[in-house]
Amino acid sequence: MLQGVTLPALPSLIFADRPSAGRQLAEAVRKAHPRPPLSVLALPRGGVPVASEVARMLDAPLDVLLVRKIGSPSEPEFALGAIASPDVVVRDDRISGPPSDTRAFERTAQCEWVELERRERLYRPGMAPLSLHGRTAIIIDDGLATGWTMLAAARAARRAGAATVICAAPVASIEAAARIGREADRTIFLSIPRALSSVGEWYEDFSQVEDAEVLQLLRETRDAHAGR
Repeated sequence: MLQGVTLPALPSLIFADRPSAGRQLAEAVRKAHPRPPLSVLALPRGGVPVASEVARMLDAPLDVLLVRKIGSPSEPEFALGAIASPDVVVRDDRISGPPSDTRAFERTAQCEWVELERRERLYRPGMAPLSLHGRTAIIIDDGLATGWTMLAAARAARRAGAATVICAAPVASIEAAARIGREADRTIFLSIPRALSSVGEWYEDFSQVEDAEVLQLLRETRDAHAGR
């Protein structure tokens, strides 16, 4: 497996908003010359406005790759792992504890499966996921703090038959960049700051992305590629 990591030109880059970051990321992905046929996969919800810009520049189809972070029961923002549709589970093996911790992880994961299935019905009503068989899957999020959701997404793309997996984001922590670099065929990050406490601090506007915006962006891209 290749371990290519595209290093950022600037160590700390502040983005105006997700679409602006997406346009910059799209240029970096284009210069990497990914091998067609291409499929762009967004991690909802925040990754969709970023990925839609990449899909537009590459003239590639866009879909969502549904993932959910598994947070600590006592500290939900602290990720212990992630799940991805249809059946991928990843967990931080460095975190060990009594059997009660394992049961708590499984209970939290079960709740997240319910939300993942809800989003599946909402974002892809009556439609099958894009076929990834033999394609280059370009997986995009708005930023990686721990990298667990991106790791789950990369493994899900491989199980779906992707020939090449490229993981990309405007910003990633050093830890996340290293974690994903061991899994993906290539990673593309515009900024890898020395310290990253939250993805939002690297955006001037990090407003929450609503389901309606996700649906609109997906619809626009599907309409552009209808019949191809």
